[in-house]
Formats: sequence, C-alpha cells, structure tokens
Amino acid sequence: MLRRTLKVGAVVVAAAVLYLGVTFAQVWRAAGRDQARRAQAIVVFGAAQYDGRPSPVLRARLDHALALYKKGLADKLVVTGGRGAGDRFTEATVSATYLLERGVPESALLREVSGRNSWQSLASAANFLKHRDPPITEVLLVSDGYHSARIAAIAKELDLHAHTSPARGSPTHGAAKMVHLGKETLAVAAGRILGFRRVAGIDRRIDEVERRVKSG
Repeated sequence: MLRRTLKVGAVVVAAAVLYLGVTFAQVWRAAGRDQARRAQAIVVFGAAQYDGRPSPVLRARLDHALALYKKGLADKLVVTGGRGAGDRFTEATVSATYLLERGVPESALLREVSGRNSWQSLASAANFLKHRDPPITEVLLVSDGYHSARIAAIAKELDLHAHTSPARGSPTHGAAKMVHLGKETLAVAAGRILGFRRVAGIDRRIDEVERRVKSG
C-alpha cells in the first residue's frame, strides 16, 4: 500500500513538474514574440508611478504604445491602472498625461482607472470597449514581455481578440526578469486550471492581508 502511494505521489509530482516546465517554455516564448498588427485599440497595462511621473517600466510601455499608435496600428489608446494606497494619481491618469504631452489627442485616449491587477484592468476596459459604437473587441496589448502569455490568456477569457506587443526598452533584465518569468509561469499555470478571474481574486486577498500585517 505504501509503495503504491509513493508511486502515485511520484507520478503526480512528475506531472506537475512537466506541466510547469511546459508552461515556463510558453511564457518564455511569448515574451520574445511581437505580434504587432492593426487593431481597433492599443491597451497599455499600467505600472508604478511616482507622484505623477511614470516609473521607468511604465514609461517604456507608454513609449512602445506611442510608437505603435504613430505607425497607425490603432485609432484608440487605452491606458489602465487604478490608484495605489497613498497615491494621489491613478496609473491611467499619469499615462494619459504622458501621452497627451507627446501629441496624442484627447479624442484618441480612453482611461481605465479602477483596476488593481491585470485581470481587473483588462476586464474593466473590456466592459466599456464592448459597449462602444461600434464595439471594440480587437486589441493590441502592450506590457513587458514576461507578461504577454498571461494577458493574452486573460483577454481570451474576456472574449477579446487580442495580440501582444512587448515593450521595447524595458528596464527589467537579468535576474529580475527571471523572477518575473517564474511568477508568470505560476500565474499562468494556476489560471489555466482555476480561471484567471479566480486567481486574481486570490491574489487580491493575499495583498489585502499583507497590507494589514504591514500596517500592524
């Protein structure tokens, strides 16, 4: 009985390792693949901002989205991201200001200002994009390359026809990039089993607990 249990356990562990290995390879491959093409809108995922100034990571994403917009790949730019604890500005507001200062007309900008994670931001954006006239369902997603596999999967879950275009010039390199690739592998692996909406909810609750612990 013990031997059988050990064999079953070994098979389960081997299957899990194989699953994670395949998922890592897919995340890695997606990180280096640029699918830039004509779409109805370019969606830029938010990142940290410093009291009204985009962080280097966010700036790289915005610069890349701006280049795609100037190439005529979409008529609309969607900026995303809510306000973190203690922040005066939302990530979307900071992104919109940055793009306006570089010549993007107000009429081309759409703002998603409530999302606290990737699923929330894209779900909120998808909701108002689908209710436009005409509806917008074909999108080009801009974020760091390590993020590509997950945001593409989230878009599919939200019934968006999406392609990804990783931001060039991202400051995330070396060991930091490998850490992100590892985290994304776990997130994609869990999302495929549980659903990305549920995983986002679990992540949000963990973040809330961590904030309570830090605040004493």
